[in-house]
Amino acid sequence: MENDIKSMSFEDALKELETLKVKMESGNIPLDAALTLFERGNALKIHCEDILAKAKMKVEKIIANKDGTTSTEEF
Repeated sequence: MENDIKSMSFEDALKELETLKVKMESGNIPLDAALTLFERGNALKIHCEDILAKAKMKVEKIIANKDGTTSTEEF
């Protein structure tokens, strides 16, 4: 189960997370199934957070220096 999550794109993981949320909010599922969905949802959430953290590290702001050169810094 966790291996399939690790290979998911951010968009696919977020879409599944939203689907799980709707299912759980319906209240029409047994407790055991709800716990299973909750655990998968938590794993999807962690996966999405990891992807976002990695993307944040890649984003840099380009700075124009007074001498005409450019440099980068964290955005």
